Amino acid sequence: MKHIPRKRFGQHFLSDKGIIDGIVDAIAPQAGQPMVEIGPGLAALTQPLVERLGRLTVIELDRDLALRLRLHGQLEVIESDVLKVDFTQLAQDWRARVEQPALKLRVVGNLPYNISTPILFHLLAHVAVIEDQHFMLQKEVIDRMVAHPSTSDYGRLSVMLQWRYAMENVLFVPPESFDPPPRVDSAVVRMVPREAPVALNERLLEELVQVAFSQRRKLLRHTLGRWLEAKAYPAAFDTQRRAEEVPVDEYVALAAAMSPKP
Repeated sequence: MKHIPRKRFGQHFLSDKGIIDGIVDAIAPQAGQPMVEIGPGLAALTQPLVERLGRLTVIELDRDLALRLRLHGQLEVIESDVLKVDFTQLAQDWRARVEQPALKLRVVGNLPYNISTPILFHLLAHVAVIEDQHFMLQKEVIDRMVAHPSTSDYGRLSVMLQWRYAMENVLFVPPESFDPPPRVDSAVVRMVPREAPVALNERLLEELVQVAFSQRRKLLRHTLGRWLEAKAYPAAFDTQRRAEEVPVDEYVALAAAMSPKP
């Protein structure tokens, strides 16, 4: 029975074999690796992945698709909203199963455009158990993720993710690669957690960056400068710049300096 794509789930199913092969090659799955796919849909990417891996865990919210996926003998199906999935627990379960206490998850998926950013921040909370991530997203979102300072795409998402990941835009995906075609271009991003990120209070960094970019056309003295004064921050920070002119490492260093010491 043909599955009708559901707008409320933001369903656009990948159908271009050349693009699928390109994504699988970028992921480079190896037999036995612990991998989790978010939103497998009609299994266009799932099947070539599981053929290389041997086994694959998939997270699918649509119960009709989850039912269909359960018929596949090599899939472990989690029928759930991905934002409710505990990836740290998934890693612990996999470690116990294969008796490898240091094992980390590889996470892949075609993320729904309407909740792609919340998913990225949800995974940020579980980054300690993740080896790498490969996601297909709206190209506009990936442009913001990998953006450099002093560009219009550079913002809160750039800083929050570049603090914790090394990221690369690896593949362009045009609308006609999907059924039904979305109204936007897509791309595939590779995200590799940094081995030794600067230690800081993540919520403080998030608040700091949100304040900085709240009025991005104004100089930081009107936003971040006042915030620093209210926090009684004693050291100097150049607020005669706009938020987009400050590199990631400067925001990170400021948050680290302000974070409570253990």
